[in-house]
Amino acid sequence: MKKRIRLGMVGGGEGSFIGGVHRIAARLDDQFELVAGAFSSSPEVAKRSGEALFVEPDRCYASWQEMAEQEAVRSDGIEAVAIVTPNFLHVPIAKAFVEKKIHVICDKPLGVSLAEGEALAFLINQSGSHFILTHNYSALPMVREARARIANSEIGDVRNVEVEYLQGWLNDRLELTGNKQASWRGKAQFAGAGAIGDIGTHAWQLAAFVSGMEPESIRGELLTRIEGRELDDEVYAEMRYANGARGRLWASQVAPGFENDLRLRIVGSRGSICFRQQQPEILEIHPLHGNSYVVTRNGVNNHDSVRHQCRTPAGHPEGYLEGFAQIYREAATKIRGGTTPLLPGIMEGLSGMRFIETLRASSDQGGVWMDW
Repeated sequence: MKKRIRLGMVGGGEGSFIGGVHRIAARLDDQFELVAGAFSSSPEVAKRSGEALFVEPDRCYASWQEMAEQEAVRSDGIEAVAIVTPNFLHVPIAKAFVEKKIHVICDKPLGVSLAEGEALAFLINQSGSHFILTHNYSALPMVREARARIANSEIGDVRNVEVEYLQGWLNDRLELTGNKQASWRGKAQFAGAGAIGDIGTHAWQLAAFVSGMEPESIRGELLTRIEGRELDDEVYAEMRYANGARGRLWASQVAPGFENDLRLRIVGSRGSICFRQQQPEILEIHPLHGNSYVVTRNGVNNHDSVRHQCRTPAGHPEGYLEGFAQIYREAATKIRGGTTPLLPGIMEGLSGMRFIETLRASSDQGGVWMDW
């Protein structure tokens, strides 16, 4: 009889935003059960977090190293682990569990350097364990609708790819106030990169996922708008594609008035497609001849594969949490041996790290074009 997949979690304890998101997503389709965790580097916080999540005391670990060792030898040990820690721990933790043949579901970005990501990729290929990266926006139904329509040549040849991701929450120096979400993001030793890693990689992956293309060269700038800040808080990039298309990416965490505004516009020879994350139920279609119109989630004109992933009827909104849940649903399918062609994994993680390092090199050299 099929049973829920036994899940562990590293990080995500008391006060964590993303840990709660992952736990909700993991349970939304009833495919996972949280049974173990190393929820914090603080023993007291780890213990309280485990109690609050109804995890048995002997499976609330003081460290992720201990958790990997102990769970690997239990007959009822975890089958997968969710990593929801600051970026600098992603790869070391993933390695520890992959070495124990435990599947990994990891928050983005992959890590803090391309080199460590490549070392992890080699280990994953050797171990046979699955690695899933939670680029949740690429799992939204209307994002996948856009991808399907572009793949079916509905807008003709792609000419322009424009993506922007704007937030304003770091326009003040929250990293100096004790804000848990901002404090580690403001330090290179923990985050590795600023806005480019935190939200720029989301924009990068979304553009590639929907268009079906990565550029052949890029250039851009990493900016630090707030004086005294250690890392970048705004990113500009330009892209050139092999088919002649051009692209632009703008990601900012210092755009006052914007909350979580991720937008994608793809212009083709016969039409255009526009998506906005804060309006996830609709996709705008602008044909060359005829009136512009919107396609709604779970509507009569949805691609069959998209309609099948919808959890509620049309008009009953789905959004951010369901995007994460779709990642977990497909992760469960993959872990059980099924096919999941749209699920982001180690290759998307490596692409994100390469994007960070290539654009950083371009910025350091005054914005020169760099081969991809």
